[in-house]
Amino acid sequence: MIQRTVSAMLFAAVSVAAASSAVARDSIEVVGSSTVYPFSTVVAERYGRASGSPTPKIESTGSGGGMKLFCSGVGTNYPDITNSSRRMKASEFQKCQANGVKEIIEVQIGYDGIVIANSVESATMQLSRKDIFLALAAKVPGATAGELIDNPYKTWKDVNSALPDVAIEVLGPPPTSGTRDAFAELGMEGGCKKIDWIAALKASNKNAYKTICHTIREDGAYIEAGENDNLIVQKLEANPDALGVFGFSFLDQNADKVQGSIIESVEPTFDSIADKSYPISRPLYFYVKKAHVGVVPGIKGFLNEFTSEKAWGEEGYLSEKGMIPLPTKMRREMAENTRNLVAMTGEEALK
Repeated sequence: MIQRTVSAMLFAAVSVAAASSAVARDSIEVVGSSTVYPFSTVVAERYGRASGSPTPKIESTGSGGGMKLFCSGVGTNYPDITNSSRRMKASEFQKCQANGVKEIIEVQIGYDGIVIANSVESATMQLSRKDIFLALAAKVPGATAGELIDNPYKTWKDVNSALPDVAIEVLGPPPTSGTRDAFAELGMEGGCKKIDWIAALKASNKNAYKTICHTIREDGAYIEAGENDNLIVQKLEANPDALGVFGFSFLDQNADKVQGSIIESVEPTFDSIADKSYPISRPLYFYVKKAHVGVVPGIKGFLNEFTSEKAWGEEGYLSEKGMIPLPTKMRREMAENTRNLVAMTGEEALK
């Protein structure tokens, strides 16, 4: 009986060891933003070639989807890093903490602009953020102050008589996307608050204000096109009347196919995003589990490559891909904090 018990215990121990070995891995796993994906992929390939280590696996899940995976737990069953085209939310930080993801390193890597593009075969659109809000909001102001009605606008000319008499058809990211979050905040809300009575609502009823400004119509004028920005570019080529919402880097890489709309007299360019004159621009991030550093091989090396001047500097290879670098002082401080594995406190997610 004792012998059988010992044998059973040995079998269990061997089984546990085998299971542990099965889930262990020797390559870095990165999830998250489709906007940061091409930058992260380039860094991963350069790191893999230079180090001789396995090239990190990069998966495009969207910022929200990436945060959900990242915050699910610690261990090799979970991603090491998540890319994000917006800052981590307080609710996401709290979820991480609750699931044992205690120490998180936040790395702001640069800036990106959100463009509203169309085919080069069409005329360049010149839009205000108010035009964008009125074209895409679920509810828009009615005839009297304080009145909201279901969005009645069918064409861009209905929104603004100076715009083309073309049906409103905008291809854009889903709610899990950081691009969608930033577009709602910077584009939609940026136009929404131009309407005085809605702007005043922010002080008295912030939730109602946000609902009005951020809720996108669902009657077919806005079409969720998934997390694949390349697919949006292809659809714009096929339909010259449609517009698409995606990051500046995809515009930069596809300038022979699509063109960015001019927003409030500012064209989306590397310089206009860098100096923040372009109205719809945002910072880009990635987040790292400190507990995985030294457990999954290569994380420190990958971080060093990403935060090197040859990668994210003003003349770095990421700027060639359309990423707008941080100012020099900020970039150097961020690189030092990253290499020293300085964890965020949680206050950052509240900003």
